[in-house]
Amino acid sequence: MKQPGLFFTVTIFLLLAACKKSGNATTTPPPTEPPASFSFNSLKVNGAYKGLTYYGVNPSPVLQLSFLAPIDHASVNTAVTLKTSAGVGVTYTTSYANSDSTIIIQPASPLQAITKYVLGVTTALQSKSKGSLQSPITVSLTTAIDSADKFPRISDDALLDKVQAQTLKYFYDFGHPVSGLARERTSSGDLVTSGGSGFGIMAMLAAAQRNFITRTQALNRIDTIVTFLTDKTTRYHGAFSHWINGATGATIPFGTQDNGGDIVETAYMLQGLLCARQYFNSTTDAKEISLRGRINDIWNAVDWTWYRKDGRNILYWNWSPDYNWAINTPVKGWNEALITYVLAASSANYAIPKTTYDSGWAANGAIRNGSTYYGTVLPLGPGFGGPLFFAHYSFLGIDPHGLSDAYANYWTQDTAHARINYNYCVANPQGFYGYSAQCWGLTASDDNISGYAAHSPTNDLGIIAPTAAISSLPFTPTESLNALRFFYYTLGDKAWGQYGFVDAFNLVNPWFDTDCLAIDQGPEMVMIENYRSGLLWHLFMSCPEVQTGLKKLGFQGPGL
Repeated sequence: MKQPGLFFTVTIFLLLAACKKSGNATTTPPPTEPPASFSFNSLKVNGAYKGLTYYGVNPSPVLQLSFLAPIDHASVNTAVTLKTSAGVGVTYTTSYANSDSTIIIQPASPLQAITKYVLGVTTALQSKSKGSLQSPITVSLTTAIDSADKFPRISDDALLDKVQAQTLKYFYDFGHPVSGLARERTSSGDLVTSGGSGFGIMAMLAAAQRNFITRTQALNRIDTIVTFLTDKTTRYHGAFSHWINGATGATIPFGTQDNGGDIVETAYMLQGLLCARQYFNSTTDAKEISLRGRINDIWNAVDWTWYRKDGRNILYWNWSPDYNWAINTPVKGWNEALITYVLAASSANYAIPKTTYDSGWAANGAIRNGSTYYGTVLPLGPGFGGPLFFAHYSFLGIDPHGLSDAYANYWTQDTAHARINYNYCVANPQGFYGYSAQCWGLTASDDNISGYAAHSPTNDLGIIAPTAAISSLPFTPTESLNALRFFYYTLGDKAWGQYGFVDAFNLVNPWFDTDCLAIDQGPEMVMIENYRSGLLWHLFMSCPEVQTGLKKLGFQGPGL
């Protein structure tokens, strides 16, 4: 017999249990979906989009970053930074537009001129729905040149005086205290350079002529140099090493196997010494007479024939008592070393024959170019002329006016080279920021990319060296003076220092050298003087041996 009460109780229990299970299922929340990420949409710097890299930015730019979602204001301060390339933070203000999907950033105070800044946005930037930025953003901003004059305007003559007088300090004030020779660079200590010292001797002669120092001061310093070269400096078949210890006279190796004579650096030294011999021409002053005699001793002792390497019809750059001819670098043109062959042909004791010049230096005419670059025909040398020091080092003393031989007219060569370099920088085919008709000049110099390089139109790294344009003053007077004014008045707060202009600068990846180099300061000083008076050209070309040597090599020109 069934029991209705028990059946009812069991039924109610089962129903309640089923309802309880069903209630648990309906009250459990679904899995939480993460906020949707969002992406960057567009960028404008001062109202224009030019990718993620900007040059010539004004000191107070307006930076607009647009995204595909409204931005959470609280995340901006930690996710968005404005810093210099050195990592120094810049305070900025923010505002918003387009329903908060656009952030407008402005520096709180003007940015520094010619300085690289980096605007960074990390994935910590959040949307109002707490989504994260999908990818970080990096914007490079290089500020513009401050065009205001940094120094009062003066006449061009006064400016040339100032540049010469300031550059002289590198050789006179900063000359080595024992030897008087020129240090390689401002950070070189006892390391002095033979070629740069030859340029420095010429600079001191120009200084005496301009009354920046007295004739006696120039005489005493050059006498100190010559005494040191004669009594203490190691020579190699009469030739000097590239680097010398300015306190002891011992050779400082230029490289592992380069610890002996350097015939090209020796030629630069002799170019200066022979100018000094001609300048100090008193027949009654005992010190001047003695100086001339000791310069002749140095000059006549150089065995140019030794550097023909067993009588070959070409000169070799280096010889070492330890490594012999291991470096094996022939001196062949077209480059900066014409002076080497001219002096080798001019030697009274060890002269080379004309065949060594023709087959060695000129490669039987292979130094000719003849192509046209930017509307200018280049007689000799590599495409576009190479670095501008090719037109400077040998022509500090050799006067190219009307000078020619079987291969070129050398005034045409040097002016063409300088003009091509100028026109290349104006055309600026690589689009480097800062290049202009006022800011030009590619030559060997320091840089902030490789450390040091022979910059030229075919090796253009965005590096301008003041010496390139300034030392070209005789060849491109208008263009070079425009550059000199720009370097001094416009860039003077960064490019002008204790010893004149710094060695080089980069306006693309902003950098101004802190060093000066003897081989760059010297040509500036000397070529300014040659432009103004022709002094060093007159002195060197007045050497009777030089006239004989030039004639021997087939040169023709005024006074030959």
